[in-house]
This record gives sequence, C-alpha cells and structure tokens, in this order.
Amino acid sequence: MSWKSSLAGFPSPGPLRIALAITVAILFAAIPVSAQAPAKRSEILRALPLTKFYDTPHPFPLGKPGELIRSEPFEEYELPPEVSAVRILYHSRSADGEDVATSGVVLTPGEQKPPAGGWPVIAWAHGADGVGRACAPSLMRNLGHGPFLSMYINLGYAVVATDYTGLGSNFRNAFLDAQSNATDVIGSISAARAAVPQLGIKWIVMGEDDGSLAAVAVAEKQSEIRDVGFLGSIAISGLADAKDLYVKSSQEPPSSMFALLAYGIKTVYPRFQVTDMLTEKGRGLYQEIDQNCGEAPTIGQLPPAEILKPGWENNEFVSQYFTRNSLGQTRASGSILVINADADRAVPVTVTAPVIARLCKQGDRVQWERYADLDPGRVIGDSARDQITWIEARFAGRPAPTNCP
Repeated sequence: MSWKSSLAGFPSPGPLRIALAITVAILFAAIPVSAQAPAKRSEILRALPLTKFYDTPHPFPLGKPGELIRSEPFEEYELPPEVSAVRILYHSRSADGEDVATSGVVLTPGEQKPPAGGWPVIAWAHGADGVGRACAPSLMRNLGHGPFLSMYINLGYAVVATDYTGLGSNFRNAFLDAQSNATDVIGSISAARAAVPQLGIKWIVMGEDDGSLAAVAVAEKQSEIRDVGFLGSIAISGLADAKDLYVKSSQEPPSSMFALLAYGIKTVYPRFQVTDMLTEKGRGLYQEIDQNCGEAPTIGQLPPAEILKPGWENNEFVSQYFTRNSLGQTRASGSILVINADADRAVPVTVTAPVIARLCKQGDRVQWERYADLDPGRVIGDSARDQITWIEARFAGRPAPTNCP
C-alpha cells in the first residue's frame, strides 16, 4: 500500500509526515477531555463568546443556498500555527424551504502555497451536541475535533466545517435531521469558496456520530444536484436509521436525547405538539435543553419512561420524522466509506447493517470497515489510515472499492 499523495499537481506529504499526523490524531482521539486538562469541559471547549458576527442581518437579505453573508479571519482557536481559520455566515434552507443563516469555519494550510486547482476540500459534518446557539463547534476553542481536523490540514487539505443552522446563527436547529444538516453541508462549500478563493472544486464529506447520517444524506442529495466536484462520503460511527437509534436500540438513550428529538421534530414540523410526546417531566427537560451543550441537565438522568407518553413513537409527526431520516431511499452519487467499532453499544452493528444492506441493494458503492473490539471513542483516530487511503484515491480519480455482499 502506497502512502504517497496522488493528487495532481500536489506534492506528496511523505510517509513520515503522514505517520506523524496519524499518530497525533490517534492520541488526541483516545484521550478524554478531562485527561487533557483539569479545567471544566465548558472552559476547554466553550470559552469563545457568541459575537455579533453570528447575528442575522436585519432585514435579512434574500440569498441563494450557499451564498456568503459575511466572513472573518479568526485567530483564537487552539490549533497549530500553520492552520489558518476563517469564520463564515451563509444562506441555507430549512426543512420547509425557509431562507436561513448558517455559520461555520474554513480551515486551510495557511503557510503553504495551494496546489494547481486549489486546495482539495473535506467537508466536516459534526455529531450532535445540543440545540442552543452556543453549541456551535465554531464557538469551541478546539472546534470539537481540532487535532483530528488539523491532521488533514497538515496533509494538504482544506476543511469546511458547518455548525448547522441554529447552532451559532439565530434560527432554530433541526436536531438529528440528516436532510437539513446535509443541506447546510452542501451550502457551506459554496460559501467557503467565496470566502477563501484558494479552495478547489473537488470535495468529499466526512461525518462522525450523528454527522455520519448527514454525510450519507449529502451523497443522496447529489443524485439530484449533480455537483461534478463531489466525490463521496465517509461515515464514522453512528450510521443508523433515526428510529433504530431511539426505539430499537439495545442501549436506551438518555432521556435528554428524547427532549432533543422532540425539539428537532418541532423544528421540521411546526404543527407538532410536544405535549403529544412528552410528559410533564419531559416538558420540563424540553424547556432546558437549549441552555445546555454536551452535558445533560440533572433531570436528564430520569428514565425515559418517566418523560415519554405511551405510544409516542406512533405520533404522526414522529413517524414522518423517522421516515425522513431513514437512509437508502434515494440512490447516492459518489462512493461511501462506512467505519464503525464493533464494540459500540450506542450504535451497534445490528442497527448499522440494515442501512448498509439498503444502500447496497439500491446500487450504492459502499465500503464497510469494521474495527473489532475497539472503543467507539477511538475509532475516529485509529481508522485514520483507512480514511486517508480512501480520500487520496477519490481525489486521484481511482475506482472506489466496495465490499457489498
């Protein structure tokens, strides 16, 4: 297996540089936040203020999806000095087609000269971490996965990381909704090119945890959009139908996750009545969730049975939301790499396998890599070699492998 870059016009980063970058990614992915510093999690990740940059202009100017509203260089992230960061605010679309604003950040190798054709682009789809404005990854000092994303900058890629609508910008967030999040990801590419002209045309999307659903949804939307620069998707952990995550999972989700789900359903379907799904205790939790990011409030420790009404999953809008967030209903454009840990109890192989089967059945080109007995929190770093090999092959135009049955 060769580790030399095969990007046209782009010099190889060299095997040693790749090995060092992968080592850093593995180490940082494996170390829990609490082990990196004695400070509180909020002090480490959310010490950046929500500034006026994120506020929507009044009146809100009409704009096409992906049209840039504003951008600004930003130097306060805890990233290597060779990484250049530019924040962006851009137009996107809500589930019902409303013009909304979405924020994000563009990372580039600031000290290097871009290759002919511009930097190859990796769009990053982050996992769920709340629904409040302050939950935006671009408001975290390390962007949530700073060392991991910096690994790709060091290898000569640009990273475009959307926050998703409502995280950062003053609109309502569509929690877990792969369709809305995918729209935000796609729009971020055009906005990023307007803010940083050195970006190239070709791009892939990589998603982790709940972001893996968005990554595959991007590929499915491309069958209609037909962006000639789109090359494929990587889904790392968390790939499962939304209904399986909440109803059929062998590990019961924390009750706070059901409140977040209700919030997302209400965003997509405004006619949905939260009282039809949540009990009085559940509604108390619902009122708190936009004030918390990552860590659930105390009431979130209640058993789900105490906050959910019987038969909640059969509600009209809940059912529509689950159907909307079932992958494999539209054939994907570009190839798909799925990575997961067999030891993942939250999203076990038994809920990922049916999704893979549907994708393969409709003709998608899928490569599914399973890491046996690996802690799911480490798979993002430990799978770096597989990621890099797959990404290099896509930008080089080589045929994508598949292990569909």
